[in-house]
Amino acid sequence: TLRMLVPTLLVLFFFFLKGRAGPSPHFLQQPEDLVVLLGDEARLPCALGAYWGLVQWTKDGLALGGERDLPGWSRYWIAGNAAGGQHDLHIRPVELEDQASYECQATQAGLRSRPAQLHVLVPPEAPQVLGGPSVSLVAGIPANLTCRSSGDAHPTPELLWFRDGIQLDGATFRQTLLKEGATGSTGSVESILYLTPSSHDDGATLVCRARSQALPAGKDTAITLSLQYPPVVTLSAEPQRVQEGEKVTFLCQATAQPPVTGYRWAKGGSPVLGARGPMLEVVADASFLTAPVSCEVSNAVGSANRSTALDVQFGPILQAKPKPLSVDVGEDASFSCVWRGNPLPRVTWTRRGEAQVLASGPTLRLPAVEPEDAGDYVCRAEPGLSGLGGGAAEARLTVNAPPVVTALHSAPAFLRGPARLQCLVFASPAPEAVVWSWDEGFLTAGSRGRFLVETFPAPEGRGGQGPGLISVLHISGTQESDFSRGFNCSARNRLGEGGTQVTLGRRASASFSKQKNLVRIPGSSDGSSSRGPEEETGSGENQGPIVHTDNSDLVLDEEATLEIKDPTNGYYKVRGVSVSLSLGEGPGGGLFPPPSSPLGPPGTPTFYDFNPHLGMLPPCRLYRARAGYLTTPHPRAFTSYIKPTSFGPPDLGPSTPPFPYAAFPTPSHPRLQTHV
Repeated sequence: TLRMLVPTLLVLFFFFLKGRAGPSPHFLQQPEDLVVLLGDEARLPCALGAYWGLVQWTKDGLALGGERDLPGWSRYWIAGNAAGGQHDLHIRPVELEDQASYECQATQAGLRSRPAQLHVLVPPEAPQVLGGPSVSLVAGIPANLTCRSSGDAHPTPELLWFRDGIQLDGATFRQTLLKEGATGSTGSVESILYLTPSSHDDGATLVCRARSQALPAGKDTAITLSLQYPPVVTLSAEPQRVQEGEKVTFLCQATAQPPVTGYRWAKGGSPVLGARGPMLEVVADASFLTAPVSCEVSNAVGSANRSTALDVQFGPILQAKPKPLSVDVGEDASFSCVWRGNPLPRVTWTRRGEAQVLASGPTLRLPAVEPEDAGDYVCRAEPGLSGLGGGAAEARLTVNAPPVVTALHSAPAFLRGPARLQCLVFASPAPEAVVWSWDEGFLTAGSRGRFLVETFPAPEGRGGQGPGLISVLHISGTQESDFSRGFNCSARNRLGEGGTQVTLGRRASASFSKQKNLVRIPGSSDGSSSRGPEEETGSGENQGPIVHTDNSDLVLDEEATLEIKDPTNGYYKVRGVSVSLSLGEGPGGGLFPPPSSPLGPPGTPTFYDFNPHLGMLPPCRLYRARAGYLTTPHPRAFTSYIKPTSFGPPDLGPSTPPFPYAAFPTPSHPRLQTHV
């Protein structure tokens, strides 16, 4: 027990003496946390007052020793004025293992400083970019670049990407910690940059920088991008604006890596055969305005093409013709035609044969058409600046209306002789039937008693007037009542009915001479025949050739019929004659002078103009002289009527004009013609 009390008493005595001697030991300066770069010198300060005893340092609780040179710790030592109480810990060079918690202790006074943490910073190594220093990429293909920092850098470095000194957006890369060290997040890290390069990136320099607190400026690694890219093409044309027919040169230029391997030209998507180089020469036409020329350039990576269209100036070209129209009367009619040209052509509408411009532009509208609006309408485009192109296109307007019936002049007839009445019908749509009617009946076709009806297509009338018909009413053996009454010609279609009245004119009888069995044709200019005796009757002013006959009691009047025999007993050759007997020839090779053409002078329209023949006497005969037919008796001829045996169309020569009266059958009669 006594032994246990002795130490306690000594301590109490020490404190008693201490209190009697002055102030107690205390810290004038204590160490604080310190950050030091690897390889530098670290100094942890410690100063004591009123203490002259032993001072030591501990590292993570382990005493380093009381000597000033700290044997066993070659890089550690204690420095400062010990008499003044300065006991600083120095470490040089600092290594990563020096990172720890340090305390300064006055062991005899029982004093301990607060712990001070020594942090050792390890700067990062220069990063490495995989694939560097030159990285080959393909333009347009997404790629990634990897930058990696290895070693025991502390703290963990940050990896940054730069291009041309400008930091790239952090969203384009990510950072990955590869491992963690025992002292914290140390070790290697990598950053992956995602990008889609273009041809403009060829030769660009990218920098990966590793930086941390240990190395704020960081360390850089640069790489150069080597881009492989398909051709970048520019296409030009010289000149760009041309007239149709001029030459144009196309130039196709391209940059590519690797170099260009081939060119291919096309027009409107179709290859231009034989064109292989960077230049193409063509002769411009209208198609180049809408069919662009393209140039495709290829290399080992891919291909690219460019196209351009020429501004070709050309004359109007008809794209869509106007279409024929058939509309009912009172309705609207609208024509359209499309012309293509550069510059845009001016289109005008006229009526054929007229100069008045009805409209301009691609459309002609005719409101509430009337029958007189029927006809051919022309859309016209003038030639272009080059004098090429242009022209006209036409379409017919047919106006559907009730039939228009017109009486054609009919030749006067002899009593009890044949007669023919005619009417002209124009109608669209075509009439259901053409009807002839008179007091005691009507007839549309075929025969009925003394009457027979035939209907024939008429020659083309005025444009758009509709199809034409000529209806002929034949009368066999006229009666007195036929000359005093009217015959109605009428036609009907779905739009209505039209008609007209036709009257039959009466013709005077021929005169004869009975002296010496001779027959004279009144009005003949020939005073004698070439054979046999002759006698003349009447004045010499209106005489005709005299023909000998064997029948001394030949009497010709309106009620008699002429027997068909050769009155010259073979002296003259007998042939058939229609309606009249031709007993001589006048100048020009025919009994009567040839008629003038009913179609007018050359160059007149192809359709027949009936107006001159409506309501007026026709020429002496309507058929050609050489055909030998007469449709009406000539004043200078005598005639015997014979009942027709058949009807049929005349045999016209190839040069016969398309005269409407010659387009339908004509009664055929025996004909007597004399020849010397």
